[in-house]
Amino acid sequence: MFIVSGEALFDVFATGDTATGIGFDGRIGGSPFNVALGLARLGQPVGFLGGIGTGFAGERLLRALREEGIDTRCTPLLQAPTTISLVGVDAQGVPSYAFYGHGCADRLLQPAHLAAIPPEARAFHFGSFAMVVPPTADTQRLLVERESARSLISYDVNVRTNVQPDLAVWRDTLAWMLPRTQLLKLSDEDLALLYPGRAIDDFAAEALATGTPWLVVTRGGEGAVAFHATAGRVALPALPPEQVKLVDTVGAGDTFQAALLTWLAEAGRLTPAAVAALDAAALREALGFAMRAAAITCGRRGADLPRRAELG
Repeated sequence: MFIVSGEALFDVFATGDTATGIGFDGRIGGSPFNVALGLARLGQPVGFLGGIGTGFAGERLLRALREEGIDTRCTPLLQAPTTISLVGVDAQGVPSYAFYGHGCADRLLQPAHLAAIPPEARAFHFGSFAMVVPPTADTQRLLVERESARSLISYDVNVRTNVQPDLAVWRDTLAWMLPRTQLLKLSDEDLALLYPGRAIDDFAAEALATGTPWLVVTRGGEGAVAFHATAGRVALPALPPEQVKLVDTVGAGDTFQAALLTWLAEAGRLTPAAVAALDAAALREALGFAMRAAAITCGRRGADLPRRAELG
């Protein structure tokens, strides 16, 4: 069983002026929520570990988790508001973002909540801003310390400077996670933000030297590249245009992450030892599976992640 830990929130898009104000369209989101959703749709047993607020917004998040078949035994309901990410366009037509998360439920995960994690959990995924905002970040570190020697740890950096603008905090978190993570994913955009001018291969060599056996860097239209401690470097180009009907890229990275984890589960390699023993052929197969899954999401509006049957 997978446990995905982090934030579930609402992305709220301004839809234009109304007679008395502004219209809004609220969509369930949050990178960890999307990864949990992706795993469930790909046929994997998965639970969500993250604070959900009370009130109508929190109730809608909880209902979405349950409707998708995501286990909520370790999803605490907290007397706190739900994080809102507000997206609109300013007077000059430039996208404008506002983030309202202070004191919200996704930031309030406590060590006591870890006791509710189902005993059958054997793989844990972390990522995005929940890893850099206390007390949730501190609680997640406790869980990583507890599980890293016996369970698979997956981490998607997913930098969000509108939540935590101090890049040193992101770098410190990544440095702490490296020796405790078996599957690390980040985008080339993340890398450029954290380490301007550093080549992907140079960063990968440093990451592998810390003990992380498998690193994947997604590169948008240029495909993806994997680095492995013993299997070396494997790169795949993006799928050809005739195989991708691009609508938007919302949720593509989360789909990629969920698909990598699903590939490991289906291949019977969901353990630290099995990840350390991957060969180049396995890396190529995993990347290809993840890229096909992400391409399906890119062909849809919003974070509408694929189901297993769509991947053949």
